[in-house]
Amino acid sequence: SQVGFSSPTQDAIREDLSLSLAEYSVFGSILTFGAMIGAITSGPLSDLLGRKGAMRLSSAICAAGWLAIYLAKGAEALDIGRLATGFGMGVFSYVVPVFISEIAPKNLRGALATLNQVMICGGASVSFIIGTFLTWRALALTGLVPCAILLFGLHLIPESPRWLAKTGHEKDFEVALQKLRGNDADISEEAAEIKEYIETLDRLPKVKFLDLFQRRYLRSVIIGVGLMVVQQFGGINGVAFYASNIFKSAGVSPSVGTITYAILQVVVTLLITQVIDRAGRKPLLLVAGSGLVLACMIIGLSFYLKVNELAIEFVPLLAVTGILLYIGSFSAGMGAVPWVIMSEIFPVNIKGIAGGFATLVNWFGAWSVSYTFNFLMSWSSYGTFLVYAAVNALGIVFVLKVVPETKGRTLEQIQAAING
Repeated sequence: SQVGFSSPTQDAIREDLSLSLAEYSVFGSILTFGAMIGAITSGPLSDLLGRKGAMRLSSAICAAGWLAIYLAKGAEALDIGRLATGFGMGVFSYVVPVFISEIAPKNLRGALATLNQVMICGGASVSFIIGTFLTWRALALTGLVPCAILLFGLHLIPESPRWLAKTGHEKDFEVALQKLRGNDADISEEAAEIKEYIETLDRLPKVKFLDLFQRRYLRSVIIGVGLMVVQQFGGINGVAFYASNIFKSAGVSPSVGTITYAILQVVVTLLITQVIDRAGRKPLLLVAGSGLVLACMIIGLSFYLKVNELAIEFVPLLAVTGILLYIGSFSAGMGAVPWVIMSEIFPVNIKGIAGGFATLVNWFGAWSVSYTFNFLMSWSSYGTFLVYAAVNALGIVFVLKVVPETKGRTLEQIQAAING
């Protein structure tokens, strides 16, 4: 519910703690810096502590962050709390998709990983909606609830079998896999495949960051990182940031607009969980990319007409249509699928470093797009959206040429296909 926190609370926090706009902007943006630190450490942490250990640690840090925000008397405590919750987010955004992909049976992997995105959208939407009723301190306290649920819930689920196998916990590995697949399931084949793959990896040298650019890893790194670049630089944060202004200028009440936006996001992402393992990852990315290009053109056109005072009566309709098409398309593939593929694409020995790097690129993109958005808009409002349209068009080419289909294959088969 992180991302949903700063939007509805802006005026109240500034008033209560008498923050300048500059101080509030630091509070808003320090989240992404916390997330970048979280992203850099997420890989090593989850390799060292296990997937569950990394999630436990992040939950605790998130909870501490929310408490600091709740108790804040001034800008310092507020920023420290925000940095901590950002750090937790950065770790979660890597560990959760990876954990899901490592425990899920291959025919459900996409749906379960997409469900994670549904929860993220849902959390942001809920905090948006309850943020209109609660004080900002009370809203910060509600952030403790998911942390507590997670800390408790982690006791009930097994650790990732692939991590257990990789760290030499033979017994635990079989127990965890059996528990995940059900007591009656025959796991011998899957267990053998995972073990064989891990043994092959054990013969490979330890990987450092620069090794990611060796020929045998480069392709998977280009796929994982490239998708994150397309996802963020296609302008999602600019659009999300600006949606309420666009609704306002179109004469739609911002709260109605924002709630519509939130619900649309959740509903479309939910629908995607139904088809991602049947239709596959690539078709969803291509449909989403095409919708995004069109949406950016429509938003751009509305700004062009507005600036040149042409057909003014169509401007609000175009703007709202463009925004809703953008959110719908983004949710239909560009939001969830890069995270799904990121969790599937890296060999286990580089998963920590490569996945952390892809997550870092994602958060850096999120920060740079929201940071440059206002500068771009003052340069040219319709030009901004043409730039985003161009990035999304390049994204379509990238998906067609570089990204493999990963549905219905085990993580081990995906590796064989990429490096074949």
